[in-house]
Amino acid sequence: MGNSWLFYALLSALMAALVGVFGKVGLRDMDANAATAVRAVIMAVFLLGVALARGGGGSFSSVLSNGKGMFFVLLSGIAGALSWLFYFLALKDGKVSQVMPIDKLSVVFASVIAVVFLGESMSFTSAVGIVLIASGAILVAL
Repeated sequence: MGNSWLFYALLSALMAALVGVFGKVGLRDMDANAATAVRAVIMAVFLLGVALARGGGGSFSSVLSNGKGMFFVLLSGIAGALSWLFYFLALKDGKVSQVMPIDKLSVVFASVIAVVFLGESMSFTSAVGIVLIASGAILVAL
């Protein structure tokens, strides 16, 4: 399927929306740091199960033995953990309708970082879109 990325990206966006809503409800009477840690364990167990069920168990050794790749997976994991920690701290005190748009500024940050550090190109139309995303996120959050 040529556009499978779009299907999965839309599912990702839907699940991210549910994370915000479910997280906000769950955090009402909880410590955000502890809740984030418990959530990470649940995610790890769930994803391990998915990898094993899909026959990916044998791939763990190749992932772990790839030094450079594993280093960047480690950095990605740390960045993801910090992202969720800060996200849950923001949700604890903020409105979902304000926190989520600001969180989606990650699209803007990722695009700029990809251009600067990965050498990806950005068309004028894409640059205008990035400015609109940033402007929209800020307007929604206000």
